[in-house]
Parts: sequence; C-alpha cells; structure tokens
Amino acid sequence: MTVWDRPEPPTRPAPLDRERIVAAAIALADEGGLEAVSLRKVAARLDAGPMRLYGYISTKEELFDLMVDEVHAEILPEEEPGDWREALHVLAHRTRQAALRHEWLADLLGGRPALGPNALAVTEATLAALDGVADLDTVMRAVETVSAYFTGAIRREIAHLRAERATGLSEREWQRASGPHVMRMLATGRFPALAKVVHDGTDVDAEASFATGLDWVLDAVAAKLARPPA
Repeated sequence: MTVWDRPEPPTRPAPLDRERIVAAAIALADEGGLEAVSLRKVAARLDAGPMRLYGYISTKEELFDLMVDEVHAEILPEEEPGDWREALHVLAHRTRQAALRHEWLADLLGGRPALGPNALAVTEATLAALDGVADLDTVMRAVETVSAYFTGAIRREIAHLRAERATGLSEREWQRASGPHVMRMLATGRFPALAKVVHDGTDVDAEASFATGLDWVLDAVAAKLARPPA
C-alpha cells in the first residue's frame, strides 16, 4: 500500500496532518538540502513528538515521495498546451524553475516514476498532448528523450550552483582563478580543439543554454515524429 492509499490517522489533540508535515519537510530541504530532512527534525519543526509522525508517514522515503509530489503541483501546466511541442517545452521549463526554487528536487529526478496525484496529473497532461501524434511506443520514447535531456541539464546547473556556494567563487571568479593553469596546458599544443573553444567560444548563461539544448532535442523529436513508420 502506498502512502497515498493509506489513510491518515484520526485527529489528535494537537493539529497535525500530512500537508503540514510535507510543508515542514520542504522548508527544511529548501534551507539545507535533503540531508537536513529527517522525521525527527520535521517533528521538531512542528513542535511534535517524532513518534506522532509515524502515524502519517512510515519512512523517510515516503516523505520524499510526498515532497516530490507537492512540488509537482508547481510543475503542472496552468493551462492546456496547444500541441505536443509546447507541452514538452512547458514541462521542461517548469521542472527547471521548480528545481531552482527547490534544489533538492534535482537529487530525486530521474528515478522511478512519481506516483502521487500531482505527478500523475503532470504525466497525464503531457501524454494527452501527444495522443494520436504517433504510435504509443514512439510517444513514450519521445517523452523519455526530452525528460533525459532536462533532467541532466537541471542536475548540471544545480551542481554548478552548489559548487559556487561551496567554493565561494562565482563561475567567472573560478575561471579567472583557473585561467593560468588552463593557459599553460593549452600552450603545450596538446589540446587544439579545446584551445579553439576557450579562445573563440561564446559564453552563454544557464537559462540560454538550457533553452537552446531543449529546442535542439525537440527538433530531433519532431523529425522523428514526422518520419513515416518503417
């Protein structure tokens, strides 16, 4: 039985429910990452005894499932997309925006499908926009391909943000600090392709990089969907 199928216990003297528990857990994770979340710490945030929480949630993994589902309410499109491409575009960008608000989400993306009501609603909205565009297997590969792109891109962006905080150096400050070593290595002549990128390449911010990569992936999906079946 999943946490969504298991009923909450009767109301106790002090108000407590899964909604309050999940909100407290998300607040802790937003402040300190998933490592800051435990049933004991959530209980302390709610001024409740830790054992009371076990009437609502059996394990920390269940709590994470509930947290992910709560954030999926932020990912759910506000209105029905016009077509499949817009649906996947919106899914990718809204997932990125949610992960930037809740960095811990990046650590929980890409595993087994989320089964909470909000996550299922997101999946339903996405698949409904692709209904009839191609055969079911092709549709599923299209969704998986786009999901693989934005999951990886989001994790990379969050990793960069965490590195900035851990080192105290912004991306440009890190580049300046690493510059002398990189220039010495390039001067050996062993890395001509890399040297061309360093000297002639254009830096773009994370949002522009994400949007460009997503458009390229969607272009590839569109080409596949337009191809007649073999």
